[in-house]
Amino acid sequence: MNSPNQSDVIVIGGGPAGATASTLVAQQGYSVKLLEREPTPQYRIGESLIPETYWTFKRLNMLDKLRASHFVKKHSVQFVNSSGKLSAPFNFFEHNPHECSQTWQIRRSEFDAMMLQNAQEQGVEVSQGVRVLDVLFQNDRAIGVVIKNAEGRREELLARVVVDASGQSSMILNKFKLREPDPELNKGAIWTYYEGAYRDEEPNAGATIVLSLKKSTGWFWYIPLHENIVSVGVVADFDYLFKERRDHATTFQEELINCPVVKERLSLGTQVEKVRATRDFTYRSKQAAGNGWVLVGDALGFLDPLYSSGILLALKSGELAADAIVEGLRKNDTSKEQLGKWAEEYFKGMNRMRRLVVEFYNGFNFGEFVKRYPHHKGNVTNLLIGDLFKDELDQVFLDIDRMKSKDM
Repeated sequence: MNSPNQSDVIVIGGGPAGATASTLVAQQGYSVKLLEREPTPQYRIGESLIPETYWTFKRLNMLDKLRASHFVKKHSVQFVNSSGKLSAPFNFFEHNPHECSQTWQIRRSEFDAMMLQNAQEQGVEVSQGVRVLDVLFQNDRAIGVVIKNAEGRREELLARVVVDASGQSSMILNKFKLREPDPELNKGAIWTYYEGAYRDEEPNAGATIVLSLKKSTGWFWYIPLHENIVSVGVVADFDYLFKERRDHATTFQEELINCPVVKERLSLGTQVEKVRATRDFTYRSKQAAGNGWVLVGDALGFLDPLYSSGILLALKSGELAADAIVEGLRKNDTSKEQLGKWAEEYFKGMNRMRRLVVEFYNGFNFGEFVKRYPHHKGNVTNLLIGDLFKDELDQVFLDIDRMKSKDM
C-alpha cells in the first residue's frame, strides 16, 4: 500500500485535461491525487464543445451528467462571411446520425465542477485550494511535488508519475523552456456576455456562429449559453487588436461596427459582464513527456479557438496520456518514451486542425474546394467535428495545395 504521501500518480490542475487523465487512471485501480489551486472551479473561457468529445465523455462516464444538465444543446454551426452572408446551418446529425452529433455549450465553472465530482466518484483523491510550489526531480526523473496545502503547510508528495495539467503557467513547460509560439497564429481575443440577445429558432438555437469581420481582418464568435446568456468575442491579429487602441471595451465596440450581423443580434440584449481580453493564443510544447512526467491540456499546447477545438484537445491529450500511464505502471516503465508514446499522433491531429485554421485566416474558400473535390466533403466534415486522428485526412491538404497552385 502507498503511504499517505505516496501515490501512483499526481495530477497538477483540475481542468478538463487533468480531470480526464486522473479519472481514466483511477478507473484502472491506481491511486491518483489531483491537486487544484483554486478552492472552487473558477471562470474560464472555452465554452463550446464539438461532437468528437462524446467518445471521451463516454469513457469518463460523464454522458448522463451532461444529458441531465441545463447546458444548451448544440446541434450545428454556422458561418457568416465578410459580406454578411449567413451559411446554411451545418447540422452534425446529417453527417453522422448518431447521438454523438449532439453536443453542448457550457459554462466552464459548472462544467469543471462536474468533471471534478465525476473524478472523485471514480476514485480520484481531489484536493482543492492546494498550491503546487515545485515539481520534485531526482536526477532527470520527476518523483513528486512540493505543495502548500489548504492550511498553509508545506508538504512533499511523492508519485511514480506527475501529470502537469496546470495550463499555460505550467511549471514543467516553463522550467525546461519548452514553449514554442506559433508566429503564424499570433492572435488575441476580446469578449463579453449579453443577456437577451437574438437566438435562432430550434434546432439551431444553440448553434455556434462564426462571423467574419469586414475585410476579413478577424472574426467574432457567438455562443448561446443557458439562462439566456450569449458569449460573444472578437479574434484577430495581436497588433490589430491591441496596438494603438484606447482600451478593450472601446475596441470591442469598434469591431462590432465591422460586423453588422453581430451588432444587430446584440441590439436586442444587454451587456451583463465586463469585457475581457487574452493574448498570444497558439503555442505548443517541444515535448510531451519526460522521465516520470507528462504534459496534457494547455500545458502541452493551445490552438486558436476558431473551430472550438480547445476542450476536445484537452480531453484527448488527457485520455491518451492516461492510457500510456496505465500501460507504463503495469510494465513498471515510466520513461519519457513510454509516457510520451502517444504524442506524435496527437500532434499530427492538432496540426490538421491548425491547418484548417490557417487556411481560414488566409481566405481559403472551403465551399469552392468541396465543389471541386466533392469526395472530400465527408473528410472536411470529420476535421470540423474533431475527428482528427486519421492519416487518410492528409489527402485533403494535398488537394488544398493542388487547388491553390492551380489558382495562382
